[in-house]
Amino acid sequence: MTQFIDTPPLPWNRPSIGAEEIAEVVDTLASGWLTHGPKATRFEQAVRDALGVEDTFAVSSCTAALHLAALAAGISPGDEVITPSLTFCAAPNVLTQVGARPVFVDVEPVTFNVCPKAAEAAITDRTKAIVVMHYGGHPCDLRAFRKLADEHGLLLIEDAAHALHASRDGQRAGSVGDLAVFSFYANKVMTTGEGGMLAGRSELVQRARLLGRHGIDSSVWQRHGTRSTADYEVVVPGLKYVMPDVTAAIGLQQFAKLPAFTARRAEIAATYTQALTGLPGLATPTVLPGVEHGWFLYSIFVDPDSAPLTRDETAHRLLADHGIATSRHFKPVHTLQLYDGAVTHPLPVTETATARQLSLPCYPSMTSQDVDRVVTAIHALWNR
Repeated sequence: MTQFIDTPPLPWNRPSIGAEEIAEVVDTLASGWLTHGPKATRFEQAVRDALGVEDTFAVSSCTAALHLAALAAGISPGDEVITPSLTFCAAPNVLTQVGARPVFVDVEPVTFNVCPKAAEAAITDRTKAIVVMHYGGHPCDLRAFRKLADEHGLLLIEDAAHALHASRDGQRAGSVGDLAVFSFYANKVMTTGEGGMLAGRSELVQRARLLGRHGIDSSVWQRHGTRSTADYEVVVPGLKYVMPDVTAAIGLQQFAKLPAFTARRAEIAATYTQALTGLPGLATPTVLPGVEHGWFLYSIFVDPDSAPLTRDETAHRLLADHGIATSRHFKPVHTLQLYDGAVTHPLPVTETATARQLSLPCYPSMTSQDVDRVVTAIHALWNR
């Protein structure tokens, strides 16, 4: 029977926006320059310097970054691109938009990242690139994938939407691929509301920058400074994907806070792991040696054969009885209507993980009482 909830609902995620972000946005509004300009440029430079990459481009969304990555990399009809199915639909959708074929491969059973051996087995003479996704903020085997891409002459694209502050073996997620994309959507490790970033090799990012501003040979900010705004040339058929300064203003302050955000997420994750380890049928995340996890997701995995509840029953009871929201990451792409029939062989780890995975609330503004509330609720469900 549903219990009476006398405490406010606890959302799965809540962005952490403070006075600094508000002041930066107000400063941008007062400046009179709202579109892609000085603050977007500062934001790009901050991320570029932190990652140690050659170039960065702040864009309107992570999906925009993925689209520009595919275009800049020359991925085109007839090409195959290896990618996980345990991901959001954005990357496969972009590949389909440019006429390429997403080749879905299975993930590892510990990190739920793309398995290098599975990726290698999927390479054909049509393979153009590998898109790896750092699941939940745990980086994939960056060295193995860099080596694999180089040996086969493939482009390596990192979908680092979950992992802006994460690293593995001293290498930052997003710093190893030929290109990498990041997300600043409202629920990510830092946010600009909507927004994304493309990073990587200079010639590829420069090509993407040109494509992302209508194919115009210079930005409006550059023309504002040294040329007439009407003095431009269109050299390729481009798109409009730039990040406006009013959005980048939030990003500048959020990026400065990202180390603290990540540290708080790690504290919450450690509390969960200590409190939930050992509950029958419930598995907590594994962090491999040498990994600094980004903790976009804190995933538990509920085995219906040995837990008192299924994953879906757990989610329902947490919300109905305790007012605690959860989420699922993800419905495998190959099971979506658009991609029906795209996989002719089983992806057993992907399919098992998605049937058991549940994302608990894990974000910087959670109080210790909030975390204890989640732990107490799960224990109550397991001991009922």
